[in-house]
Amino acid sequence: MRPGVLFDVDGTLIDTTYLHAVSWWEALRQHDRDVPMALIHRGIGMGSDKLLDHLLGEDRDTSDDEQMTTAHDILYGAWWERLRPLPGAADLVRAVAARDLAVVLASSAREPELKQLRRVLDADDVITAATSSADAEESKPAPDILQAALAQSDVDPERAVYVGDSVWDVQAAGKLGMPCIGLVCGGTSAAELRDAGAIATYRDPAALLTDLSTSPIAKIR
Repeated sequence: MRPGVLFDVDGTLIDTTYLHAVSWWEALRQHDRDVPMALIHRGIGMGSDKLLDHLLGEDRDTSDDEQMTTAHDILYGAWWERLRPLPGAADLVRAVAARDLAVVLASSAREPELKQLRRVLDADDVITAATSSADAEESKPAPDILQAALAQSDVDPERAVYVGDSVWDVQAAGKLGMPCIGLVCGGTSAAELRDAGAIATYRDPAALLTDLSTSPIAKIR
């Protein structure tokens, strides 16, 4: 087994968090659910099932859930060709790989969406493995997707760090005892990420790259 770094993708490497938020906002409005966008943003990072429970309550009528999820996917899909990487994203994963660490994309995106995210990142030559929603029974903050990422990449969980942008990322890593670095480029503050258990926080991938030699990634055995 080898050491490695697991990366969340949405909001961590690719600038998608607010596009997901506005797409969910419109999908909910189409079904007469008026939810403030700030609340939606706070839930981004969960799977669609948990997000709807989080926003609408677990005791609601769930008959429209599939239609709302489909509406979100269609609305968000309109942005695919215009997605952009966050500052320093590709350079960061390449620098991690240059340290002889496995680079693993621990994504919960659907497979077609993951293909688009990888295209935007443009660093497939250094990626060891990548997960999609099909690889996890339960979405974050459950740790399933991280467990799948470890299994697919043969990364030693005791010599791994996770990089994410939401409290759900930090909580998922915490359930495996894996240290998590928080990036605030997804819109969650450094204080919130630290309160959730992040061991370090940075503005974006470029800032983490600048401090890579002193970051928790440099301490991986």
